[in-house]
Amino acid sequence: MSNKNPVIYLVLSILLDAIGMLSYLVPAFGEFSDFVWAPLSGWIMSRMYSNKQGKVAAVVQTIEELIPGFDVVPTFTIMWIYTFVLKKKS
Repeated sequence: MSNKNPVIYLVLSILLDAIGMLSYLVPAFGEFSDFVWAPLSGWIMSRMYSNKQGKVAAVVQTIEELIPGFDVVPTFTIMWIYTFVLKKKS
């Protein structure tokens, strides 16, 4: 983790969570866009965090995006907190 800049990862995480929430702007199109965004966001998560926890987070991210109403969960930001705050303490 030492070569990863936490600030860049935080900005990317917030941006990617915001993209996931954009489906609420266009109700009918939004749920369709989740079917495209869900696997893409899972893939991005697995690339940002390539460890075992990142793979689990990628699956959670994909499922969370596919379930209507769960787009508000900031999974990328939660993973950032886990990686750069909680895990760093231990």
